[in-house]
Amino acid sequence: LCCFQLYGYCYQDSNDIPDTLTTITELGSPLEMIQLLQTSWEDRFRICLSLVRLLHYLAHSPLGSVTLLDFRPRQFVIVDGELKVTDLDDASVEESSCTSNSDCFMEFPARNFTLPCSVEGRCQSMNEKRNLYNAYRFFFTYLLPHSAPSSLRPLLDKIVNATGNHNKHVICTEYLALDLSFSPSVNSEFTQKCVKSANTQYRRVPEAFIPDENYRCWPSYHHKGCLLSVFDVNEAIEICDSYSQCKAFVLTNQTTWTGRQLVFFKMASNHIVPDPDKITYVKVTD
Repeated sequence: LCCFQLYGYCYQDSNDIPDTLTTITELGSPLEMIQLLQTSWEDRFRICLSLVRLLHYLAHSPLGSVTLLDFRPRQFVIVDGELKVTDLDDASVEESSCTSNSDCFMEFPARNFTLPCSVEGRCQSMNEKRNLYNAYRFFFTYLLPHSAPSSLRPLLDKIVNATGNHNKHVICTEYLALDLSFSPSVNSEFTQKCVKSANTQYRRVPEAFIPDENYRCWPSYHHKGCLLSVFDVNEAIEICDSYSQCKAFVLTNQTTWTGRQLVFFKMASNHIVPDPDKITYVKVTD
């Protein structure tokens, strides 16, 4: 699940090209960090979640703890929204030998660590800690906090800080909490005719859609409009209240891979048409 899938290989030995090995692997997309920052937060969270699974696998592989000495975005690809390793040439299962803790010094551009030297003369968990900090500085610190749902930001800050401090227990625990936070739930407010927020009130119009009145927002699942994902109607209200041009929003029956509902945000509600698969909420003005 964490590495490129090998479908087959062919070994050829000829006079022209001796000792040639051709491999057939699954197709993946190169990982471009700038492009990733322009995608939705959920897609970036999915990549980070797959990276957590990869870190766990590397730490508990059948060969022992494996470290990727060249842990950079160029060593990974995206396959169906998941992060996978493509280049294992720089992988190592050797834990550094030591005679004292000073031999277990890890140096990074922004921070350094000293790990304990075990009685067996090996730096404890150095492979795992190296992978973890590289994941923090190359991936988590960029992909997780940026444009995240406000309700999840305290949890995300905790995860990012724990990754930078090598606290793997906190990371696993909080990622589980994040996973659970995306579980589908039934919200009773979907059945109410009017929903109130702190400052505004919205009128519920069932089986209705606003085809026009689009405005652009970022990040959006739709390049010509503002299409975002929400956990429930309260989050949709919070988002609409945060945009001065938002006067209505439309709940669709489409969800993202996490089960969050896709919602169109609109700048007016002058033209509402029937649609059995959607629910429109219109901001009530005095």
